[in-house]
Amino acid sequence: MPFNELFTLALHALIANKLRSILTTLGIIIGVFAIIVLVSIGTGLQSYITDQVSGLGSNLMFVIPGAEGGARTAGGAVTNKLTINDANELETKLKGQAQVAPVLLKTATIKYQNQTDKGVSIAGTSANYTQIISTIKIDQGTGFTEAQVRAGASVALIGATVNTKLFPNTSPIGKNILIGANRFTVVGVLAKRGSTFGIDQDNIVGIPVTIAQRQFGVNTVNAIYISALNANSVSFVKTQATKILLNDKRLTTDDFNIQTQESTLSTIQSITGALTAALGGIAAISLLVGGIGVANIMLVSVTERTREIGLRKALGAQKEDILKQFLIEAIFLCVLGGSVGILLGYGASLIVSYFFTTVVSVWSVLLAFGFSVAVGLIFGMAPAIKASNLNPIEALRYE
Repeated sequence: MPFNELFTLALHALIANKLRSILTTLGIIIGVFAIIVLVSIGTGLQSYITDQVSGLGSNLMFVIPGAEGGARTAGGAVTNKLTINDANELETKLKGQAQVAPVLLKTATIKYQNQTDKGVSIAGTSANYTQIISTIKIDQGTGFTEAQVRAGASVALIGATVNTKLFPNTSPIGKNILIGANRFTVVGVLAKRGSTFGIDQDNIVGIPVTIAQRQFGVNTVNAIYISALNANSVSFVKTQATKILLNDKRLTTDDFNIQTQESTLSTIQSITGALTAALGGIAAISLLVGGIGVANIMLVSVTERTREIGLRKALGAQKEDILKQFLIEAIFLCVLGGSVGILLGYGASLIVSYFFTTVVSVWSVLLAFGFSVAVGLIFGMAPAIKASNLNPIEALRYE
């Protein structure tokens, strides 16, 4: 029989059982919908993190404690041996090739008169930190100077959130705030940066790293930031920095590693890629369940239409005609469900994008649609084969 006649017969059979067809299609719709939404969230997360890291600049590197690959001590922790002296040594010997800034991160409570801001991130660093991290800008006032860093002066740069909480109706420049029990003079306000994964990037106070060490009673730093003067010299600067740090017999390759933006992005992309694949796999399970529903309904349909199949065979319908008709019905249901699922998934992703970054990629749409067609083909095959193999005489006698 011509394909158009087979398609018409299949369509009429589905319309004759509207409710059953809709319920069968619903499983496919939910499966495809879930794939589109979850994969778009995973892809959006990957895109967001990549943009955030890339925004710091391709010439940025981080010296962090611990061996490359995440090696740990016997107790499971990383021993931090990085000091300000290491940062000073790097700055001196990389002069003209890179800028260097040590970073010490802690959390504290900030007070101004009767206003209190708890859980504020305190970043002890050097005067050139805002030059190294291009995304950090000063909105009001000035930054602290290198002379103030060397002297351990009690000066502070406050973030936009801290400014709003402690100084809602006045300028903070020149005012004194308490970090713990120590008094600091505000010299500037950082420009608003927003939140990253729910963490407020503006709930921060920057102070000279020297006073930060005395404030918190430590002699180490969490990291040392290195910014090569241009992206082409990153590899060279990394090699030189490694040699400089290893010249200090106090440090070995197990005590530190240098992460470039390229290696950081590679790690992030592999993690988020695995997460996206896992989310897509979870969603695909619901599509498989929908496929089982298609097979079940089509088998019921074959049983109900046994006499019809017998009559068609008695009138000359070939085995392959019956096979094609039932296969077309199954594929049509899955294609219809897949199309509706894609539209609903795309719409849902647009709504979710108001709260999280989402990216509906072409490959995820093609994957979801192709998977739905494959489900129709695979799960429709068994019922179609059963229908085509029915004996016409026995089928006509079926009650």
